[in-house]
Amino acid sequence: MVTMKDVAQAAGVSQAAVSYAYNRPEKLSAGQRQAIMETAARLGYAGPNAVGASLRSGRSGAIGVMLMDTLQYAFTDPSTRCLLEGIVRTRRFDDLALTLLPLPRGGEQAALRGLVDGVIVHSLPDDHPALLTLRSRGIPIVVVDAPRLPGVPLVGIPDRAAAREQVEHLLGLGHRRLGIIAERLVPDGFRGPVDAGRRARCAERVVRERITGYQEACEAAGLDFDRVPLVEAGGFDLAAGVPAALGLLSDNDVTAVVATSDTMAIAVLEAARQLDLRVPEDLSVVGFDDAPEAEPHGLTTIRQPMVHKGQLAAELLFALLRGDPRPDDVDLPTELVRRRTSGPCR
Repeated sequence: MVTMKDVAQAAGVSQAAVSYAYNRPEKLSAGQRQAIMETAARLGYAGPNAVGASLRSGRSGAIGVMLMDTLQYAFTDPSTRCLLEGIVRTRRFDDLALTLLPLPRGGEQAALRGLVDGVIVHSLPDDHPALLTLRSRGIPIVVVDAPRLPGVPLVGIPDRAAAREQVEHLLGLGHRRLGIIAERLVPDGFRGPVDAGRRARCAERVVRERITGYQEACEAAGLDFDRVPLVEAGGFDLAAGVPAALGLLSDNDVTAVVATSDTMAIAVLEAARQLDLRVPEDLSVVGFDDAPEAEPHGLTTIRQPMVHKGQLAAELLFALLRGDPRPDDVDLPTELVRRRTSGPCR
């Protein structure tokens, strides 16, 4: 087997120069690199062994992003796409790989058998077993949104306050018969109306905070929150959201709906269309995220900086990989964006 030493001797250069030709070409002139690569091709040298290099350096050159759903979710969920865009915006990914680590419901994290230098965790339920695996291996972690882990930096937003703003906007328009649609409270496959007992068992920090915000706003306005219908879709996409929204609108006399995501809000708009409800004349709808799909639907929503979230999470993770002290948590601002899906109660 031809080695790097053989190539160096044949080309009349050092082994370091051969290594630079493959891994750091900017260290050599174009002529030097071409001569080394031609010598390597003539001798049949395939290049440095990637596994060996990884073992020697203790780094794999890959960063993981852990998602609580299938791989397809990473490419179809609008907010997650924005998050991933932000993560890879940092120039440090010019020389790194991004590894997606999906966690379908009930599945174990087989992807962690591979090598990653650090992991960005996005919206996992409380106490997910994959988190214990990560921490037991000493893998650097940064969390986006959830869960909150002791000693682990988190990039998030004031979910509870933003959720209160959703409800307060509708209350200010005169609405008192409100409905709520949420993606998932517990990752157990349940779909349908949610009672106080299930609310208390909510394992999803973001949804829990937003529902608590809804409750605070309703109670401050004198509304009995236990009488406000709340429906759980059991999933994150329109396929789960539209049936849940149809149930919410068909079974309850509501004039406005708040949704824990724009996808769920768009599901409500589709259900309203199927039920011949006019928006906002018969029904007002407020979403959360201001995902790219929100503006074309004219959706009133809470804007959060998803791209910036991803970018900050990547920067914090690289700080940990450099050995810097644990970064502080980051709480990014939100704002209510008023569009045509919300209007006065009639």
